Amino acid sequence: MNDSPPPESFQPAATPPPPPARYLSLPTVIPRLTYVLLAINVSIFLLELVTGELIWFSFGAKINELIAAGQWWRLITPMFLHAGIAHIAFNSYALYAFGPQVERVFGYARFFFIYILSGAAGSVLSFALSPSPSVGASGAIFGLIGALLVYLYRHRPLFGDMGRRRLTEILMLAGINLVIGLSPGIDNWGHLGGLLGGATLTALIGPRFAVVPGADGQPYVRDGNPFGPIGWLAAAGMGLALAAITAAIIGLRT
Repeated sequence: MNDSPPPESFQPAATPPPPPARYLSLPTVIPRLTYVLLAINVSIFLLELVTGELIWFSFGAKINELIAAGQWWRLITPMFLHAGIAHIAFNSYALYAFGPQVERVFGYARFFFIYILSGAAGSVLSFALSPSPSVGASGAIFGLIGALLVYLYRHRPLFGDMGRRRLTEILMLAGINLVIGLSPGIDNWGHLGGLLGGATLTALIGPRFAVVPGADGQPYVRDGNPFGPIGWLAAAGMGLALAAITAAIIGLRT
C-alpha cells in the first residue's frame, strides 16, 4: 500500500481570511445648538431664582385654562422653565447626554425642529390629558430619545450588532423613565407626547444613510434624505397639526 501523501497539487486550498472590517465616516456637524439650549435653560433658571419662580410660571407654565383662553405660547414656553435645582440639573444632564448624539448626525435644522416640536407635542398631549400645570424640558428631551430610536432602527443593517445593542439600551432607558414618570407630580403625558413627536418627525425628516460608490470608486456614506424644502414642509405640517389638535381639544371642552 502506498502511504505517501498526495501530490501538492491535490492539497485542499486554504480558506482565504475574511476581508478586514471597513469603517466609513458619517456626514456630521459639530454640536452647537445643544449648548445654546443648555445656556438658555440655565440662564432662565437663574433669572427665576433672582426674580421669583412664580413670575415666570404665571407667564409661561402649561396651564390648561390659560391655553384654552388663547395663550397658546404656553405650548412652547414650558420647555424653558424648571421647578427647582434638581429639575434643571436632571434635564440639563439628559440634554447634554442625548443632544450631541442627535445634533451631530441630524444637523442643526433637523435637531432644532425635533427639539422644539417634540416639546410642543409633549405640551399638547399634556394639555389634552393632564389637568395639572407643568414645566420642564423633559418632553423635548424625550423627543430626542424618540429620534434616536427611529434613527437606530432605520439603520440596523448599516450599524450591525453595535447599533442593535444601542437601540435596545435606549428602548430600555425610555421604558424605565416612563415607568418612573408614573410617580405623582411628574407629567408623564408630556414625556410620552415628546417621545411620539420626536419619533414621528424623525420618520419624516430624519437622515437615511446609505453606502454608495464615489466618483473615484471608493464607497462613502450619503444621506438620502437631506433636509431641504420637503423637510421644511414636514416641520411646518407637524406644527400645523399640533395647532389643529389643540384647537380641537379646546372646541371639545367648550
